[in-house]
Amino acid sequence: MIHFKIYKSVTDLPDTWDALPTNDLFLKTPFLKALEHSCPKNISTNYIGIFKDNSLVGIAIIQRVKLYLDDVFRNPTDNALKRLTKALIASVVKGNALIVGNLMHTGQHGLYYNSKMISQTLFLDTIFKVIDALSIQIKKEDNKRVRMICFKDYFETDNIHQNQHLFTKNKLYKLQVQPNMVLDIIPSWSSSQDYVLALSKKYRSRYKSALKKATNVIKKELDLNEINTASKDIYSFYKNVSDNAKVNSFVLDKRHFFYLKKELDQDFRLFGYYLNDQLIGFYTLILNNNQLETYFLGYNPDFQSKYQLYLNMLYDMLDFAITNGFKKVVYARTAMEIKSSVGAKPNAMSIYIKHTDNFILNPTLKYIVNTLNPASKWEERHPFK
Repeated sequence: MIHFKIYKSVTDLPDTWDALPTNDLFLKTPFLKALEHSCPKNISTNYIGIFKDNSLVGIAIIQRVKLYLDDVFRNPTDNALKRLTKALIASVVKGNALIVGNLMHTGQHGLYYNSKMISQTLFLDTIFKVIDALSIQIKKEDNKRVRMICFKDYFETDNIHQNQHLFTKNKLYKLQVQPNMVLDIIPSWSSSQDYVLALSKKYRSRYKSALKKATNVIKKELDLNEINTASKDIYSFYKNVSDNAKVNSFVLDKRHFFYLKKELDQDFRLFGYYLNDQLIGFYTLILNNNQLETYFLGYNPDFQSKYQLYLNMLYDMLDFAITNGFKKVVYARTAMEIKSSVGAKPNAMSIYIKHTDNFILNPTLKYIVNTLNPASKWEERHPFK
């Protein structure tokens, strides 16, 4: 018999949670514990266990997200018309949403089931029952309605699409969102020099120019104590980049990076860029099995252009991946053109989504999602010979 349990804290999870044969670090308890300690104020996480009799056969992460206008649209430079348009959109999407997955990171990091123990159809059907139960719970405890439901970030090759009839039955629309930029590491690359030799002349010159501009920048990995000491600057630089994004649905907790390092240890890396002993930027990595996941970064805008900090970070992430034997670098969304210039390829992704208050609004969700997740015009670069 299939049944489910909803857990509100990682400490309550069954001992068999981490024993499930999933390689996704984002579903393991160390990451979930770090997230619980440092989640954005508008996000709370529900941990779902799917059981067959007494055996745990599947898990899910479902985040309750409270969306508000000031959190979603933080760019103060918009003109009056843009603000009005965004206010109208926010009136549709604001309120409580249930997100199947991790809103804070690109990719499918919300579902796992043991296919030997439960079919995908039965697993997903149970997830919909969980969503109904959570919606009732939120209404009962907080007198709030869940206005939106979303299953996020599936590659077109994901076998979840084989059960599209379940999403149609539950009135969810499939929408394409911005691609995930992924760079596949060529097996013969043993060092960054092999990567450079694979570049065309134009992009090899660009690589050398970027490194030359950052000659005086000292790059250093920070341990837990150093992250703690530099936390004020790290958060300031993160906020600088985040606030300049067109759309946001959360603000990281000020201790987010500290807790990730504390719980994940060597599976979370934070590298600082220093000029004259002053921190001017940082980037973070999560070591997820054979994939290197790029995470949040930030920099002092006064130094970004002169030292090409962002481009150097992309190259340094790639160097780390090659040196440490990873198969892929997941560069995630945003800045797609510059990421393609280092060799990342766009991988199409889709979500399933619905508005629960007013089904008439569902056909307009494509426009709303495109506005919230704007697909800016960009030209894919092809840096290799």
